[in-house]
Amino acid sequence: MGIDAALLELLACPSDDHAPLREEQRAGADVLVCTYCASSFPIRDGIPVLLLDEATPGPNGLGTAAG
Repeated sequence: MGIDAALLELLACPSDDHAPLREEQRAGADVLVCTYCASSFPIRDGIPVLLLDEATPGPNGLGTAAG
């Protein structure tokens, strides 16, 4: 996994919840996952793409609590 730990501490979900993100690997690709809504954001060439249009929504949608 490639995101620097110090950078990861600064990043947050771009949806209204602004929850912290965690790094995971899904389907062989690195992604950042919102700890609140479980939406995932791609990491391309080591750069997090935190655009809502590029996100894969969590089970209840972007910004809505998962689980």
